[in-house]
Amino acid sequence: MSVDTLKDALPGYAKDTKLNLGSVTSTSQLTDQQLWGTVLSCALATGSATVIRELAEEAGDNLSAEAFEAAKAAASIMAMNNVYYRATHLIGDETYSTLPAKLRMSIIGKPGVEKVDFELWCLAVSAVNGCGRCLESHEKVVRDAGLSRELVQEAIRVAAVVNATAATLEAEAALAPATV
Repeated sequence: MSVDTLKDALPGYAKDTKLNLGSVTSTSQLTDQQLWGTVLSCALATGSATVIRELAEEAGDNLSAEAFEAAKAAASIMAMNNVYYRATHLIGDETYSTLPAKLRMSIIGKPGVEKVDFELWCLAVSAVNGCGRCLESHEKVVRDAGLSRELVQEAIRVAAVVNATAATLEAEAALAPATV
């Protein structure tokens, strides 16, 4: 159960995704905790049982128990926040952004890991979930904490590749009965 298992499962037309999955997980400049927390939180954000199962096992080999839980928490809190903040932005009435969200978000203040790592995972999940407001907010926090644009870009690349892997494998699973 691993990145290699997912690469082997990807069909021929997804050769670029396969190559990118290997690359983003083996040549990263992110710390191991940053990388594997990003991988796990983004896998969870895709909702793909196959991708979650395969990447969670490998992430578990590379993360402390606390970091594993924090990556899960990042995916969970951003599943809520990305919907809320994307919606208040897309409505187009800036008054909504001045109203208190009234959503509990204490995990962001005390994630159980380095705050910059948790914020990076939130940023990556926001990329998967397509929330511009959250992307801007979390990017500012990680940049203010000293992460370079290149490291931010790397986390976003991980998010993109994990998402593409999930989308491809889920599509193949859905098409399987039709191609019999």
